[in-house]
Amino acid sequence: MDFNVKKLASDAGVFFTRAVQFTEEKLGQAEKTELDAHLENLIARGDCTKNWTEKIFRQTEVLLQPNPSARIEEFFYEKLDRKIPTRTTNGELLGQYMQDAAKDFGPGTPYGSTLITVGEYQKKLGGAEREFLQASAVSFLTPLRNFLEGDWRTISVLENRNVQCILAAPDFQETRPRNYILSASASAAEQELRVAQTEFDRQAEVTRLLLEGISSTHVNHLRCLHEFVEAQAAYYAQCHKHMQELQKELSRFPNAFAVNASTSGISAGPSPLSGGSIPGHPAASSSPLEPAPLKIEEVKPPATGTRKAKVLYDYDAADTSELSLLADELITVYTVPGMDPDWLIGERGNQKGKVPVTYLELLS
Repeated sequence: MDFNVKKLASDAGVFFTRAVQFTEEKLGQAEKTELDAHLENLIARGDCTKNWTEKIFRQTEVLLQPNPSARIEEFFYEKLDRKIPTRTTNGELLGQYMQDAAKDFGPGTPYGSTLITVGEYQKKLGGAEREFLQASAVSFLTPLRNFLEGDWRTISVLENRNVQCILAAPDFQETRPRNYILSASASAAEQELRVAQTEFDRQAEVTRLLLEGISSTHVNHLRCLHEFVEAQAAYYAQCHKHMQELQKELSRFPNAFAVNASTSGISAGPSPLSGGSIPGHPAASSSPLEPAPLKIEEVKPPATGTRKAKVLYDYDAADTSELSLLADELITVYTVPGMDPDWLIGERGNQKGKVPVTYLELLS
């Protein structure tokens, strides 16, 4: 590496002189080189754009990837210009765990079969999240990063050069007696001053043109913001659709929470409530405590206790005993003795049938 001691000493002296001049300007002990109001306004607007873009960029990264270790790993892959490996989303991992657990619990049991169904939809949610992350990175994060690491870095370099010219120009004016002694002639100092002023004017003009392009940057970021919102809307709509489908799947098994003694192995022998016979008593074909099947056409609304309910989601009746529902409609609901607590009787005009509680918002 070429190491020039004289150049290093010269640059250090210039830097020290400019630092002293800048300090004196801040303390009011030296006259500050004034920029025109338009350039000052552009610089302030550019700094504001850079600061807020950086904050939005960092927080969006946190939103899309809350794990700091994963963000650091992605950062190193980007700096090494290598492709980021595909990472399993939390939803996909949860779905896989549920399905693996179902294999051990028994896929034929109510809990096992439900785990399989829920795990499948968790994987779908994880896949939707993956698509959202990829779309957001391309349409929103990448343009913001390009601005911070590209356009703004160029502007910062020019601003630094302008600062050097600003600090150098007054230095010749205020240290004229020293320059007369150290320079071969006064004209040499004046010539250096004119060169510094010309360089400053040129750099200021280039900086002004770049800063005026901030408006087009705002327009570009506005378009990217719209694309980010569209990606979010599509992601949440897809998640909502998957959850509606999952609720419909689960609501088709209203008695899934009841534990079957014969499959769970809780009771090894005959029970007085089961169909087995008891010594000294005749065998019964069915338990006297087993409720009779509910006949919807014979159900009468109670004198008191009916309520209005708003339907949250569409629901397709699985059989003739159920009532199909449309989102946002109002129906009358009530319960009858012996009915499953996860269901209510719903009435809409002359139509009547069972409706799942999870699809309703009960109104006072």
